[in-house]
Amino acid sequence: MKLVTLALATLTALLTGAPSAFAHDQFDKEQGIINETPKELQEVGIDEHIGQNVDLDLKFKDEDGKPVTLRQIVGKDGQAAILSLAYYSCPSLCSFHLNGLKDAFKQIKKPLGSEFQAIVVSIEPKETPELAAAKKRNYIKAYGRPEGAAGWHFLTGDQAAIATLAKQVGFKFRWDEQQKQWAHASAAAVLTPTGEISRYLYGIVFDPKTVRLSAIEAADGKTGSVLDRVILYCFHYNASSSKYSPMLSNIMAGGGAIMIIVMLIFLAPFWLGKKRQEERPRSQGES
Repeated sequence: MKLVTLALATLTALLTGAPSAFAHDQFDKEQGIINETPKELQEVGIDEHIGQNVDLDLKFKDEDGKPVTLRQIVGKDGQAAILSLAYYSCPSLCSFHLNGLKDAFKQIKKPLGSEFQAIVVSIEPKETPELAAAKKRNYIKAYGRPEGAAGWHFLTGDQAAIATLAKQVGFKFRWDEQQKQWAHASAAAVLTPTGEISRYLYGIVFDPKTVRLSAIEAADGKTGSVLDRVILYCFHYNASSSKYSPMLSNIMAGGGAIMIIVMLIFLAPFWLGKKRQEERPRSQGES
């Protein structure tokens, strides 16, 4: 039972990027025999860099093998971008993460590229554009909307570009020689059109509304509808639940404004009728 507890703590840390000490502390309290962080979690996780910028001039290759910078994608048509660091030959976690995003994208009314961009950058420098293209074909097919292909980018790059981007995003990963795979967390960073990190979306299951509103909010309301801006005014992002929650002060302020508008609508006929009655005697006296 206690080994199960450690396993669950380890998995949670990998999925969320939580400090690896969590698993250590949990097991240490119960057994008192673990004195160091589990090897699987060493140098793995997410250090949030909210408010900092990524270098949009970093060079990668797109799925067609053409050179591309992040600047050519991030900020396109004033849109924000959702950035995932993963790798295409990953046997487990990356697929769960990308599947979770794909499921969220499917439930968003407009296709990818209409309101925001989605970017996947491989953390494995040995992976090729051909592998990225195959991965993209599979995900666009599963996504079910070919028109969204232009808004979902699968990139590869050299070790220097990957390491720089990972450091700027705070994405820590390491090669597990025993498992012959990269150990990493599961998270996507939401980038503003200028490349600033506005928030992180953790896990392998994503709420479609949260994904979309995060991107629209990062774009400073320049994408989305008037209703979306009203929703963002009334709700704020709750980091602990990774969802948007009602903001009472804004709702009350908005509710007060609505009440005033409703009162004006109902009182307008009375004011207009009274004004007409006052004008009649004047017009009769003048005649």
